[in-house]
Amino acid sequence: MDSHPRGAGQAGDSPSRAPARGLYTEAERRRRDASRWTLVQGILAPLQFLVFLVSVALIARFLITGEGEAAATISVVLKTATLLAIMVTGCLWEKDVFGVYLFAPAFYWEDVVSMAVIALHIAYLVVLGTGMLAVRDQLLLALAAYLSYVVNAAQFLLKLRAARLQASVGMGAAPRGEPA
Repeated sequence: MDSHPRGAGQAGDSPSRAPARGLYTEAERRRRDASRWTLVQGILAPLQFLVFLVSVALIARFLITGEGEAAATISVVLKTATLLAIMVTGCLWEKDVFGVYLFAPAFYWEDVVSMAVIALHIAYLVVLGTGMLAVRDQLLLALAAYLSYVVNAAQFLLKLRAARLQASVGMGAAPRGEPA
């Protein structure tokens, strides 16, 4: 789950029943801007991406040459740690802004995919800790987790772009039930 800030919606809305509107109401935008977690997410997202890029290079090196097993393994553990940090702080951010820890309607599917991303990263830690798979297979699992991370990051980047477009045209800022 990777890149926040996450979207809008009211607690209790289902994604299928949420009316068409912008990502943030004016009140949500104010809470977003006031939340300390907005800055934390803005720092953690690019940091996680940097750790991801280094890790991909280290994994590729190991898979191609057989060298650097420890570095590749440590890099995946660090990537998983940054993922979990961004997930926890993202939940705190979402609680500040929307009153829910996860699954705000406008970002429902991003959060669903985030759960799969986390599951794959945790699966890597399990196979690493138990030795259930050979190192090569462990790192291939890590790459599968990374692929899911890339999909999820793209989802969040598209939502971030949509939020910026909304802000630039000033649409969708009215609370539910009130005209924009």
